[in-house]
Amino acid sequence: MQKVSKNVPGVVIAGLRGGSGKTIISLGIAGAWKEKGYKVSPFKKGPDYIDAGWLSTAAGRPCYNLDTFLCTPSVVQHSYYKNSDNCDIAVIEGNRGLYDGIDIDGSTSTSELAKLLNLPVLLVLDCSKSTRTMAALLMGCMQFDPEINICGVILNRVAGKRHEGKVRANIERFCKIPVFGAVPKLKAKDFPERHMGLVPSDEHGFSNQAIQAAVKVAKANIDLDELYQAVTVKYQNHDSKVPPLKVHFSPQMHLSEGKQIDSDPVTIGIIRDSAFQFYYPDNIDALREQGANIVFISPLNETAIPKVHAIYMGGGFPETHAPQLAQNMAFRENLKKLSQQGLPIYAECGGLIFLGQSIRLSDREYPMSGILPIKFGLSIRPQGHGYTQVNVVNENPFFKTGEILKGHEFRYSSVLDIDYKDTEMAFKMERGKGILDKKDGFFKRNTFGTYTHIHALGSPSWAPALIKKAGEFKAAFVR
Repeated sequence: MQKVSKNVPGVVIAGLRGGSGKTIISLGIAGAWKEKGYKVSPFKKGPDYIDAGWLSTAAGRPCYNLDTFLCTPSVVQHSYYKNSDNCDIAVIEGNRGLYDGIDIDGSTSTSELAKLLNLPVLLVLDCSKSTRTMAALLMGCMQFDPEINICGVILNRVAGKRHEGKVRANIERFCKIPVFGAVPKLKAKDFPERHMGLVPSDEHGFSNQAIQAAVKVAKANIDLDELYQAVTVKYQNHDSKVPPLKVHFSPQMHLSEGKQIDSDPVTIGIIRDSAFQFYYPDNIDALREQGANIVFISPLNETAIPKVHAIYMGGGFPETHAPQLAQNMAFRENLKKLSQQGLPIYAECGGLIFLGQSIRLSDREYPMSGILPIKFGLSIRPQGHGYTQVNVVNENPFFKTGEILKGHEFRYSSVLDIDYKDTEMAFKMERGKGILDKKDGFFKRNTFGTYTHIHALGSPSWAPALIKKAGEFKAAFVR
């Protein structure tokens, strides 16, 4: 277990709802503090890859996700302390509204995360077409759960100085907490949206310019020094204890069996480029902690696949790169050949699409790798969105039957045609939609594709299982 040298002050940036503008403000604050010379550790609450990618770019460090549905509270706590160690301050962007969770008790909400980490909350208020009512809403948030420490607010989308003055006066009179800044309405061109979130930073041709635009807004409209002092002072009034990490990855050890495998490190190829970019840093870290060497492979830019003993394919937006993926016949054929040889391949969501026969966009069909007999289409509305819980019901290459896994799905793709046997679907969905008829985890040989994204710290058997299969492949095949 990695030891931490100190507890790092942090602030949870929350809103009253999704779309309140907290992402751009979080980016601006993180980037501006970084410019001032502070070491900023970014985090994203909940299962989100896109905002996390932008926060990582703004802070210049990996952004880790904190999620109490996917992981136990003690694991979430330790992830925060471990990944903020040796930094000056942490910035945690919440999701949805402050108190929104999966049930009436607010489980998995941003507020519960703030209490778990004992951190103050900076509330972003969308002040569009409202003045005095903002004080009433803020007062409601303050009284709804007195254990939540709302250290101040940022007024967002104010229409001008007169509008700002009215909102400030009401908050100062009735709520008696500081207003650290007021941000005007911004133009959408700097942060174009895709689906339910921002365009991934890797796909944004001007990501650095966009971050600089957010930093400029923060510096011009937020009292960053006062906010920093308030956060660190309030933090120092609390005594947080670093809990022990209860999820432990023994190097090259399969946790469910306790069997040591090949001591010679295996090489895991991770498919990563602008088409496939949705990875939790914890998942890659877990593979490294198991002793694996990691190489990154791009099906957009490479025709050959290097010598690897397993492949991990994350999600992304293969539909926006379908012509390029289809044109790279050499890569697709190489991947299919390796799958037929038994190379372990684990794919999530966008990776699942690439394993399929094709994807249809409008009136055109683009061939994919053809490993799994599935044809995909694309819908204008989400076809699966939210947390998942699966029961492993069939023997498969990576999970033991009877395991219960928690994850999430977010997809616009749909299944147009599929040829499968029930025994080739590893998962029964207890929560979520899956591939078809509450089934997910489609596999052939050692190739496994699922719509469910998992978090390695919440599913600790996954990384050792992938390493184990890689070791078996390495022992059986010489490439």
